[in-house]
Amino acid sequence: MNTNAQTAGTLLRQWRQRRRLSQLDLACEADISTRHLSFVETGRAQPSREMLLHLAEQLEIPLRERNRLLSAAGFAPLYSQHDLADPALAPARQAIEQLLQAHEPYPALAIDRQWNLLAANASVAPFLDGVADFLLGPPLNVLRLSLHPQGLAPRIVNLAQWRAHLLLRLHRDAEVSGDPQLFALHEELLTYPAPEDQGDPLAEAVLMPVQLRTEAGVLSLISTTTVFGTPNDVTLAELALETFFPADAFSTDYLRNLTKSP
Repeated sequence: MNTNAQTAGTLLRQWRQRRRLSQLDLACEADISTRHLSFVETGRAQPSREMLLHLAEQLEIPLRERNRLLSAAGFAPLYSQHDLADPALAPARQAIEQLLQAHEPYPALAIDRQWNLLAANASVAPFLDGVADFLLGPPLNVLRLSLHPQGLAPRIVNLAQWRAHLLLRLHRDAEVSGDPQLFALHEELLTYPAPEDQGDPLAEAVLMPVQLRTEAGVLSLISTTTVFGTPNDVTLAELALETFFPADAFSTDYLRNLTKSP
């Protein structure tokens, strides 16, 4: 979104439409009149800083875009944005490192809003063996690495299901954030070869595992996503931890033995 060419009202209307809300829907949720909301969107009324933040909260606009919304209305950005290496984020960085290390011998990694790798524990490294160098970045994009034919895709037994799962997550992320780079990444991943054999649909599975072919057998992992609860920094708000757990006894033993190897 180019706030130099768009007013705050235009941006609000775009986010409302992105959330598939009518003016009446948003006005009711924000406890304001539909007429006032219409005036704000068309530029006939100048919203206060508090009103913009109130509407942004109702629309669940990401912190990065809230700053842009404020700037478009002539207000200073509210939310800070630090590099992860900045001393201001030292407590958060320490928490991330502790969580990643504590999760060993199971793989865990930290990613930014565009699924680029920020940090990983030692259990991730063995899975990168044999991956094409150009996929290892920087930046190393986790989704590109997973689905590219020179990445992990040839080793994924249930590639059709895992591919559909990741593409759905990415599309949802793009819709929620409005990030054009995520839409572009989604379009790129759609061009990668899709498996002809759809395999077992896993319709009765409670969780969607990723099944990786290894020299010892099929490794089955389930994942969880962790985010910071109440961030007031753009970088922290866009950061997520992806942690993987073994889905069966073989996978548990395999990962524990893997970390014991030189």
